[in-house]
Amino acid sequence: MQPFRKHKGKVAPLYRANIDTDQIIPKQFLKRIEKTGFGEFLFNDWRRSAQGKLDPAFPLNQPQYSGASILVTAKNFGCGSSREHAVWALADFGFRAVIAPSFADIFANNCVKNGVLTVVLKENDVEEIARRAAEIPDYQLTVDLEDRTVKDDKRLAASFQIDDFTRHCLLEGLDDIGLTLQHQAEISAYESRHPVPAAWKS
Repeated sequence: MQPFRKHKGKVAPLYRANIDTDQIIPKQFLKRIEKTGFGEFLFNDWRRSAQGKLDPAFPLNQPQYSGASILVTAKNFGCGSSREHAVWALADFGFRAVIAPSFADIFANNCVKNGVLTVVLKENDVEEIARRAAEIPDYQLTVDLEDRTVKDDKRLAASFQIDDFTRHCLLEGLDDIGLTLQHQAEISAYESRHPVPAAWKS
């Protein structure tokens, strides 16, 4: 998993409340087990018409947000089903962080396991970031996990809370497997002392 320490990137606004995982990645695209290849289907039903053409009115289709790596959105982002594919789609599209007033718990947990930082800020701060992203060309933020801050070049600064364990995992790029492998020496020692029984062998 790619570590997250400090990231500066362009901000794309999608300021809608209660965006669920079926909108983030619709169910018809959940046919593969790899984590890659989902980005092109991110927000598919909003980004494309029934004929598959990109809707120029949708923010992520607009040239000024091309290459955005920070998404700012409204409360309860990621609600609905627990599909991890939603995070895979966001990451594959290029997003490293999502800023919102609140997130669905399972979605936020899936983000941690995939190196995507969820930043919870006060609603008025999120609204201001969304406004600036909509009005200021090439608006960028610096999201600093080490000191838990979000800043721009125009005097906006906000701090966010994150528990120490989640912060450690993101800073070090540790998913569940990575955390387990930190104890490889102890695991190997245990296995050497407890060989697998061969009772099923004739």
